[in-house]
Amino acid sequence: MTAPLSGYTILDLTHVLAGPFCTMTLSDLGANVIKVEPPRTGDDTRAFPPFKDGKSAYFAAINHGKKSIALNLKDDADRAIFERLLARADAVVENYRPGVMDRLGYGWEALHARYPRLVYGAVSGFGHSGPDSKRPAYDMVVQARGGVMSITGEAGREPVRVGASIGDIIAGMYLTQGILAALMDRDRSGVGRKIDVAMLDSILAVLEHAVALTTTTGKAPGPTGARHPSITPFETFHASDGLFVIAAGNDKLFEKLCITLNLPLADDPRFATNPARCDNARLLKRLIEAVTLGDTCAAWIAKLTAAGIPTGPIQTIDQVLKDPQILARNMVVDVLDRNGRQAYKAAGNPIKMTDAPDPTSRGPAPDLDGNRGEILRWLEQG
Repeated sequence: MTAPLSGYTILDLTHVLAGPFCTMTLSDLGANVIKVEPPRTGDDTRAFPPFKDGKSAYFAAINHGKKSIALNLKDDADRAIFERLLARADAVVENYRPGVMDRLGYGWEALHARYPRLVYGAVSGFGHSGPDSKRPAYDMVVQARGGVMSITGEAGREPVRVGASIGDIIAGMYLTQGILAALMDRDRSGVGRKIDVAMLDSILAVLEHAVALTTTTGKAPGPTGARHPSITPFETFHASDGLFVIAAGNDKLFEKLCITLNLPLADDPRFATNPARCDNARLLKRLIEAVTLGDTCAAWIAKLTAAGIPTGPIQTIDQVLKDPQILARNMVVDVLDRNGRQAYKAAGNPIKMTDAPDPTSRGPAPDLDGNRGEILRWLEQG
């Protein structure tokens, strides 16, 4: 089996999360990812906890399988090495603030003139255009400014950040898509393109129901807790021993739910259609919970699953990592150390593809400048 990106080389000048998440995905798909890091400190996440044996597990989780070379792009000798890498690379990926790469002489215009086949991927807080393009940003900033925090949490409470760094991660996903599309086009046309992805844009792009509600009603939605604002019943419910979820996303599923719970509500005009159920969501929740409180989460999940109704437990991360479905899909993999021993656990690659490898382990996260000799030998072979 051959990995789909086998033979492609990606120069990774990114740090922290959005860019490294993109290049991790490209690496998982078979690309040769060379991480170009500043000397002495390297990627900021090398200093992020938690640590194991003095090394950051955070860094390892998103940089496994890559190679590292430390280069000072203001030093003539290091610039010469970098330019040799550019001549061999298919794509360069960076997440500096707009203007930094131009000042170094490695912005899009300069690189495109010298290396016309090179794909240039950039991710930043606000993108390379617009009045705020040069402002700094982290995930927290774009979650707040992009509207996600305004719809997350419980009604009447202070806005909260989504528990995962989705501003970074979604931007990294969009950057991956853009790079893959540009590589396809380059392989046809022979000419590379620039991909400019903003974290703020990426947050807005995934706010499906919130944008639809706002543009249709003229009123911005607020937080609704675990409840979906446009589908009912689609939220958490109490059982005798805790909370579980029911997601009856259409009238047929609601009818099945009523039969399973022995509730004569499917023909009730207050609940017969999804708009009616949304209007009466609080009453419907009370009626459902009057039944579900009579048994355990596990019992209700078994009954509803047997009836074909989407349901499930609310799992902690340690439970997710042991979930049989997750394990069956090879979604928990070993990150090895330099001796081939298991050093960390990490999330696997969710992109499953026929006739492509899906290994149960990943190569080690690189030490800073740890692949310098290997990379220089590779350049000599060019």
